[in-house]
Parts: sequence; structure tokens; C-alpha cells
Amino acid sequence: MPGISGLRAWWAERPPAAGAAVLATGIVSIALHMTGHETVSRVFLWLGCLAWLALAADFCARLVWRRQRWLADAGTPGSITAVAATTVLGTRLSALGSQTPAEEFLALAALLWPVLLFLVVRRWERRMPGAVFLCCVGTEGLAVLAATLAAAESTAWLAHAALVLFWLGLVLYCVALPRFDPRQLWQGAGDQWIAGGALAISALAGARLLAADSARLYLWNDDDEGVLRDMTGALLVLSLAWYAVLLVAEVARPRPAYDVRRWATVFPQGMTAAAVLSGATVLDVPWLRSLGQVLMWVAVAAWLAVAVGAVLDARAGISARL
Repeated sequence: MPGISGLRAWWAERPPAAGAAVLATGIVSIALHMTGHETVSRVFLWLGCLAWLALAADFCARLVWRRQRWLADAGTPGSITAVAATTVLGTRLSALGSQTPAEEFLALAALLWPVLLFLVVRRWERRMPGAVFLCCVGTEGLAVLAATLAAAESTAWLAHAALVLFWLGLVLYCVALPRFDPRQLWQGAGDQWIAGGALAISALAGARLLAADSARLYLWNDDDEGVLRDMTGALLVLSLAWYAVLLVAEVARPRPAYDVRRWATVFPQGMTAAAVLSGATVLDVPWLRSLGQVLMWVAVAAWLAVAVGAVLDARAGISARL
């Protein structure tokens, strides 16, 4: 059928960066859950899961039948969205009480992470777009999910593994930063926002590590907790500073045209909201919750705008291939 063949042709051209759509949907679901909007949160969760299944099937199909295409795609920074999206959905499933699926998502992400990280980092160059920071996002995503499961299941070793990943993610951010092209603030098609989103997910990981501690586990002594608390607060401030800079750049030089990389604008916005909401609790700064709610609705509005653009782009792309 012509319609089916057009759809297949359009889908076959999806870049690895399309995984950012799942990541954006998952983190918006988490932020909505954190503010008590459970029904809407679950709608976003199931949308994210359906998109994840579709992209996972495509990932496996390329690995089995189009190995050269898979290797080429796996070497691009966008491929690490597969790890980050898996960890974010796993984190949301854990919040639902579905610990076994969350553990499976963690295991899958942990298997993919070193392979994709190696393939991507060895191809790093100078003056790269914001996607260069996905190495940090994927690593911190593992830290967030591991810390979340550690709290849910009172598992100390998972929390300690998450702590290692937390610091490793920050190291990767520092290594990636000199390779980021500052001109992307004015020229980027959307993924320049990952520069701030990577710090936001790092702050979220720090908050989850602090929240994982309890009298039963006693994960951190006073010094450890103090360092974690200070680092989480600093990361939160830096991520908000990035948010302000990126927002000013968007207003000064609007780029309204749809691009698949616009999903990489939505997930840093949602990630910042989730980080601020978590920080309000663990850092005991109540007024941050109001800010987090505002940022959450900004992320929801951005998600809707990009989703409309994606649907229109898909219709045009499929029609062009009929």
C-alpha cells in the first residue's frame, strides 16, 4: 500500500536524535507526577513508552539487518538518548511502584551505556553542537535511576554505584564543555539547550542521592552529605543560569521552524523543572517549588508546540514519499 510504504520510508530516515522525544516525554511525566498531576503524568508516560518501543524495535532492526547504518548512527552523540530515555522511563515506572520493570530498564541502559559512550567519545571533535553533552546526560540518567531504586528497595550498593556515576557524569561534562561551540547559542536548532539540561539532570541525580539516605541505610556521613548538598545546590544554580542564557538567546534570535532537535529543547526544560522541584525538598527551600511548577508548565507548553510541529513534519514527509 502506498501509505504504508511512505510511512516506512519516512521512518527509516529517523536520526538517533529522535530518542530525545522519548526523553522529553518521560521527564515531563516525572515533573507532572511530582506536582500531583497524576492522570496527565500517566498519559505522558504511556506516550513515552509507546515511542520507546517503536524506537527500540527500529534500533534492533538496524542492528540485525542494517549493521553499517547502525554503526554509523551509534557513533553520533544523539545515540546516547537511547540510554537517557530508558533511564528516565525507568525512573517514572519506579515512582509507580513498578520496581521490576524499572530494574530491567536500568540493566538495559547499563548494558548500552559503555558501548555507545565509547563509540561517541572517540569521534568527538572541536566546535560541536549541544549534543556533545549527552555523554553527561546518559551517565547522570543512570545515576538518577540507580539512586531512585536504591531508595525504593533500600539497596545500599545501588546508591554507592549511583554516587560514582554522579561524579563521572560531572567529569564528562567538564571534558565536553571545551568542545561545545558557543555560536550554537545563536545558531543551534534546539540541542544547544542540552548544555543546561546536562547540569539539571546532574542536580536531579544529586537530589535523588540525598533522598535515598535513611536511618536504615545510613549511606552518607555528615561530611558526605554536606558535599552532596553543596554540589546539588551549585548545580541547580548553574542549570538555572544556563536556562536564563538560553532563553534570552531564543528571544533575541527566534528559530520557529520545526527540527527534530527541538525535542532536545523540551527535555532540558522539563529536566530543570524536575531538578528544581526535587531541590525544593532535599535542600529545604520551599519557594523553589513554585518556581519548579512554573518551569514545568513551560516545559508542557514547549512539548505541545514541538509535538504539533512533529506531526506536521511527519505528514509532509510521508506525503512526499507517496
